[in-house]
Amino acid sequence: MTLRDPVCGMDVDESGLRADGFDDLAFCAQGCLEAFQEDPSKFMTAAAVPAGALPVAVGVGAPSFAEAPPDTVHLSIEGMTCASCVATIEKTLKATDGVLDARVNFASQEAQIDVAPGRADIESELTAAVVSAGYGAAPIGDGQDEDAEATARDSHYRTLLKKFWFAALVAIPVMYFSYPELFPGIPEKGSTELNLIWGAMALLTLPVLLWSGSQFFTGAWAAFKHRSANMHTLIATGITAAWLYSTVALLFPDFFPEERLRDVFFDVTAVVTALVVLGMALEVRARARTSEALKKLIGLQAKTARVIRDGQEADVPIESVVVGDLIVVRPGEKIPVDGEVVSGSSTIDESMVTGEPIPVEKTEGTVVIGATINKTGSFRFRATRVGADTMLAQIIAMVRDAQGSKAPIQRTVDKVAGFFVPAVMIIAVATFMMWYTVGPEPALLYAVITAVTVLVIACPCALGLATPTSLMVGIGKGAENGILIKSGDALELAHRITTVVLDKTGTVTRGEPMLTDVIVYGADSEDEVLRLAASAERASEHPLGEAIVTGAADRGLELIDPDEFEAMPGHGISALVRGRRVVLGNLKFMADRGVAAGAAEELLAQLADLGKTAIVIGIDGELSGVVAVADPVKTDSIAAIARMHEIGLEVVMLTGDNVRTANAIAAQVGLDRVFAEVLPEDKAAQVKQLQAEGKIVAMVGDGINDAPALAQADVGMAMGTGTDVAMESGDVTLIKGSLTGIVTAIELSRATMRNVRQNLVGAFAYNTLGIPIAAGLLYPFFGLLLSPLLAGAAMAFSSVTVVSNANRLRSWRPTLAKGVG
Repeated sequence: MTLRDPVCGMDVDESGLRADGFDDLAFCAQGCLEAFQEDPSKFMTAAAVPAGALPVAVGVGAPSFAEAPPDTVHLSIEGMTCASCVATIEKTLKATDGVLDARVNFASQEAQIDVAPGRADIESELTAAVVSAGYGAAPIGDGQDEDAEATARDSHYRTLLKKFWFAALVAIPVMYFSYPELFPGIPEKGSTELNLIWGAMALLTLPVLLWSGSQFFTGAWAAFKHRSANMHTLIATGITAAWLYSTVALLFPDFFPEERLRDVFFDVTAVVTALVVLGMALEVRARARTSEALKKLIGLQAKTARVIRDGQEADVPIESVVVGDLIVVRPGEKIPVDGEVVSGSSTIDESMVTGEPIPVEKTEGTVVIGATINKTGSFRFRATRVGADTMLAQIIAMVRDAQGSKAPIQRTVDKVAGFFVPAVMIIAVATFMMWYTVGPEPALLYAVITAVTVLVIACPCALGLATPTSLMVGIGKGAENGILIKSGDALELAHRITTVVLDKTGTVTRGEPMLTDVIVYGADSEDEVLRLAASAERASEHPLGEAIVTGAADRGLELIDPDEFEAMPGHGISALVRGRRVVLGNLKFMADRGVAAGAAEELLAQLADLGKTAIVIGIDGELSGVVAVADPVKTDSIAAIARMHEIGLEVVMLTGDNVRTANAIAAQVGLDRVFAEVLPEDKAAQVKQLQAEGKIVAMVGDGINDAPALAQADVGMAMGTGTDVAMESGDVTLIKGSLTGIVTAIELSRATMRNVRQNLVGAFAYNTLGIPIAAGLLYPFFGLLLSPLLAGAAMAFSSVTVVSNANRLRSWRPTLAKGVG
């Protein structure tokens, strides 16, 4: 047994020096023992870390001490609106005493903070720091009420929808009565009737401004307190300027030097508020799915275990199981913890952890994994890893860490908004001062009008709509083509992907064994050999046997039940079928049963090189044939991978399968690189290594073992035919389970981001050209002063242009037809 020296970090045999009262520790030398005895508390954090988890510190002279790893605190954050909020919170957290590093994930609304060891009391300080920055925070612990969190999230989503519907209903009549020149039945401009209608519009849009748009003002105020600006600043500034100007125009008509300068823009307040709030609601709903993966992973854990204690079987809570417990598992039951089989045998479905569809045979001495399903037999195993040490618990931890460490997408609009809004404010003030100082009489009125016109024409409606409208259309097109994109972030980042990493089973291949070859050696026909082999396998519960039986049934062969049946797990079967002795298995099993199968050795090697599992058939003591079973490549995988190469992507396969099978599949479909025999816990590390090479990585998988890698990747794509946990961990779900979906998702992302860039250029062009004109640039030369009505029309036209351009995406079509896999 290997123990940890807590002082120097070395692995030490249990025969090493020991300290009284610390049975789980050993020391490499007297110096380390004495240092520990002098102050045990100094090293207890390191001592608690399992062997192999700490690097050994190397020094000169006296023994060097291994530093204890930092503790990690997780906080749930409320009130973030954009990337600028992320930067503000990270800066605040990093300034807190004892914090080593802080990472805030905008998508999951969580902060992951590395703190100095032993600072168990720091959670309250971190929470207070976030609150002082203008946001809400609460610790995330093992006892967190997931249902309460989901309830709060659903309540927020419903509130946003109510705000949207209210604003939308108000916007309909407001838009109609805002344009008396365009719509029939509206009183003439300047009439008492129209003024009364406008007064009603002012009252109707006030609750839209203050209730439906309340989050814009709270977000803008939080940014203002930290001397920054965000998207909420833009929206709040625009809708407020529109409402205030309109109210002044309504209540004080004589305030305007010319009648043409008097107009109302209550429709701007209502429509912009409705659209932006709808986008926020959709974002909340999409973001909520990211936390479902952890819930499903936790739900896989068994609740109880049947443990033998004092010679008696007893069902105990999973938390009570300790290393060394002897546990009984019966057919159909879930294995509670990781361990090693001590008696009995069975086949176990490990697909929920490994992603591999073929159940694995387990005999004495083999390892079993917690949360997997026992299929056929009963057995006993000894617990070797419990609690946080089980494979499932480690996968859960890796998914959480990968999600927390993933940097949020830098939102271009928010970055620019930080400069755009203050710049507009400065221009508006400068415009006022210029007209007030050197403008014609009445200078004050001209100054007010031009300043407000600057604010109206610079209203960031088009800027606010430029990105979300294109993303909404793009996400909708994805759904039409069998691609569920969870967020705009995923769609935005997908256009930068350079490397696609594919899991093998269920992703490149079908994920189920099928009969592929029947080769005859003896006098019997191919159908007769297959009929006898399949009849013998009818009594077997092995998945390869099921593939043979299914293959025979597909050929219309009549099968019969064997008169005798004997199975040797891991080797083969022997059966008596209508008086004929039929044996199926490997070469060793053939030799044991007296069947000379040497002639099939070369064929077996060839089939193995093709990634197939070959089974030798002997009938009445003679070599009669070979059948091959394989997990075949999906019909459209080759075309999809070829298209990936055409659009400049590197395609990599990552699998836990053996090298020979992996290389065979890679050669068949044309992959660039292959990583084989990768353990489930190492998949995320492989993705991280590719990212370290400077690649933007998309990971495509379908099993729970893929969940950490899906979370680690820049974009995780889960096959819709896979596990729920894989789909929840991924940013994109390919409903059809076809690789053509990857191509479609990336091409759609590129088209969408091209559309976003067009929208942003158009939006900024309107503002950039319109602001100087609104400030009165043309007045000294042509005597022209831009009316707020025209300013509002220009702003509205820019919004219409943006939405119309986004709708062009609706005509987009994928290069490859949707595959069915």
